[in-house]
Amino acid sequence: MYVLTINQRDSREVGDMVHDLLRALRPVRTVLPFQRSVGDEAIGIVADPASAVDAALRALRERRWNVGIGVGSVGAVDPADPDGPVRPGALPDTQELREVGGPGLVHARRAVEEAAKAGVRVPVSVGGPDAETAAQAEAVLRLVGQLVLTRTEAEWAVLDLLVPGVRGQQKLAAAELGITVQAVSKAVQRSFWTEEHACRPAAARLLGLAEGPDTTRP
Repeated sequence: MYVLTINQRDSREVGDMVHDLLRALRPVRTVLPFQRSVGDEAIGIVADPASAVDAALRALRERRWNVGIGVGSVGAVDPADPDGPVRPGALPDTQELREVGGPGLVHARRAVEEAAKAGVRVPVSVGGPDAETAAQAEAVLRLVGQLVLTRTEAEWAVLDLLVPGVRGQQKLAAAELGITVQAVSKAVQRSFWTEEHACRPAAARLLGLAEGPDTTRP
């Protein structure tokens, strides 16, 4: 499992934006839907690493979030005894965050704290049983995240009309936006959109490899 803990960097300046984050994350396939945990923070659980990469980059796009990805098992806990035993692999039917526990959440908590540290230019971090591979996944995600963070609104207006791997889209996007096909092509090139989507599988593969024997205890 992959747990994402995401908290806001600038809530004192702009107010609580968790509702907007949850809306941005709705397209992501989840096992436990993204929901507010406490304060200006949200947590969600996904089953596959590609979805974890997708969620992380969607959050980074908003430029106001620290993103922690925890690789590890999760399971059901007794809401009346949240510090009690975890039943690995058994998620509650109610989909309530308070009924879930396990090492994956612990890794995600530590990761988001790392992402929030001063001097981290691309605020995403990864924690997991295989610390070395988790660090490699983090490095790739930060490089790809930099591409996402530096895009302009005009570039996003173009990219939001495109689907990776589908041919013949640029002419349709140009017509939709009332610009030339050449302008669309330049926006795609400047934004490194093709390169981003070529790198996503590498980040996902490293996240998958970060799983392993986990001795972490909540």
